[in-house]
Amino acid sequence: MSLDRVAGAPISWGVCEVPGWGYQLSPERVLREMAEVGIRATELGPEGFLPADARAAAAVLEANGIRAVGGFNPVVLHDPSHDPVEGLNATLDLYEALPAHVVVLAAVTGLDGYDARPVLDDDGWRLLLGNLERAAGVVWDRGLVAALHPHVGTMVERPDEVARVLEGSSVPLCLDTGHLLIGGSDPVELVRSAPERVAHVHLKDVDAALAAKVTAGSLTYTEAVAQGMYRVLGQGDVDIATIVGTLEADGYQGWYVLEQDTVLGTEPADEGPVAAVRASYQYVAGLL
Repeated sequence: MSLDRVAGAPISWGVCEVPGWGYQLSPERVLREMAEVGIRATELGPEGFLPADARAAAAVLEANGIRAVGGFNPVVLHDPSHDPVEGLNATLDLYEALPAHVVVLAAVTGLDGYDARPVLDDDGWRLLLGNLERAAGVVWDRGLVAALHPHVGTMVERPDEVARVLEGSSVPLCLDTGHLLIGGSDPVELVRSAPERVAHVHLKDVDAALAAKVTAGSLTYTEAVAQGMYRVLGQGDVDIATIVGTLEADGYQGWYVLEQDTVLGTEPADEGPVAAVRASYQYVAGLL
């Protein structure tokens, strides 16, 4: 593994697509601090974080010596009245132009945020898996990488739901070590049993006690993030070292994105989120 394959993500600075998530830092601050840590690649962040025009977005990234990796794309896959492919082409145009090649798809509920979700019957699952294949096919036709992100508060969260995607589709996963643990999966077991289905990795460490409260319903996901559920890599309850070692031994060649979700109340007066990002980056460097 090389540090050239380690990327950042604006959510580590509290920049999120969820309305009312918290104070949103400027791209100038986020990208400058990312570069100061030593990170030279990033996911794009939510719509509106970077300019919609590809040349303008590329200029902002290049000014900080950072390249685009790809990004997180919420898509509704289970609603028969909604075609998830319709809005995808504009995103793919941007990715091609930047360039950025990893299209992370999340099967969102259609509701704001990640604190509630509907339950699907078998027909709903057939529709979701069919739409996932269609959406991934559009991505693949562009020569880009498609990956489905199991994510708390989406339609693919729990172990049985991850298994349905693995068994019922050909789409690989964005392995998010934190969301898998919170949703009840063992990310170590997943990389051992299906390493060939991992196309992209989000590295998160988690306070398992807070995660258990999310699973039990005594805390919402957003509340738990605000209370510090995501920890500096190596300081939580996810076995990051074994996950990275297993993937590398199996020949994984993709990205490792440092993604420790945070919620900010105001513009930080001190160092702010970059301190945790720096510590996580140093931890990953130590794995080398």
